[in-house]
Amino acid sequence: MRYRNLGTSGLVVSEVGFGNWLTHDGGESEACVRTAVAEGVTLFNTAAAWGGGAAEESLARGLAGTPRDDVVISTGAFWPEESGAARGGLSRKSLFASLHGSLRRLNTDYVDLYHLLRFDYHTPLEETFTALSDLVRQGKVHYVATSEWTAEQIQQAAGLAERHRVPLVGNQPQYSMLWRVPESQVIPTCERLGIGQLATAALAQGVLAGRYGAGVFPADSRAAGGGLARALIWPLLTEDLLARVEPLRGVAGACGLTMAQLALAWVLQNPLVATVVVGASRPEQVREDTAAAGVRLDLDVLGQIDQLLGTFVQTDPRLTFAPPQYRSADPLTL
Repeated sequence: MRYRNLGTSGLVVSEVGFGNWLTHDGGESEACVRTAVAEGVTLFNTAAAWGGGAAEESLARGLAGTPRDDVVISTGAFWPEESGAARGGLSRKSLFASLHGSLRRLNTDYVDLYHLLRFDYHTPLEETFTALSDLVRQGKVHYVATSEWTAEQIQQAAGLAERHRVPLVGNQPQYSMLWRVPESQVIPTCERLGIGQLATAALAQGVLAGRYGAGVFPADSRAAGGGLARALIWPLLTEDLLARVEPLRGVAGACGLTMAQLALAWVLQNPLVATVVVGASRPEQVREDTAAAGVRLDLDVLGQIDQLLGTFVQTDPRLTFAPPQYRSADPLTL
């Protein structure tokens, strides 16, 4: 494993982090967490709304016995743990209630990194950062991060964070070979502000890991399942896109990598990315993914990737925009 500072802060995280958005309720979920620890992973990412709090409880069980100071626990707030119009968002009341619930479920006195999982169009940003300032002073939150915010929103947040002495050090975008939306505005803005990136969705729901072919959906895959996971993967399962992705298998093989390792290593080539967060349903997937740490790709490999994916690469910064849907109980994040 390799380690990087998150932005210009002193917080050090593993190049590959572990997240349990869709993998917290499987039979091997806690074994995956323990394997991640054994492989040198230090960043563990979860959220209050995932599984109605079940993801945090699962992570706590997986980390039982691991010294608290050896890991960076990241959780976040925005969606309510339960349905209800009066809950959710980033109001003072919601943040305090959500964080205290997270601390209880995670069996810890503090979280290292607290994510604001979407921008709240219904609450003044001043109120959000005043509340965060109090939580930081109380020692319950050490650092703060945004997630899927636009460059303009992050700029606004940074000014308030400085005024209220809130250590805003991270941003969590979706970022992959196919989804390069943060590159033109979000990442440059964060660089100027000393904010590091915690990249998610680097495997594009498994497409960039080579899990899918034309009409081929493994029985244990997200495409074969149901609910939100299926809804997110199906738009990617087009014949044209899968045909473009398949040759990446040869590129990966020539580098001595699996397709998943190639996709993760591609994200880590960006020095402004501190960590790439991956999920796993089996310990062997954790071991495969963590092997991407420290891999350097030659310029000709990066050129081959660009040529193969061509116009399927998304770069429009307007796609960062997340409309105000926080009243939904379904967390649309990774």
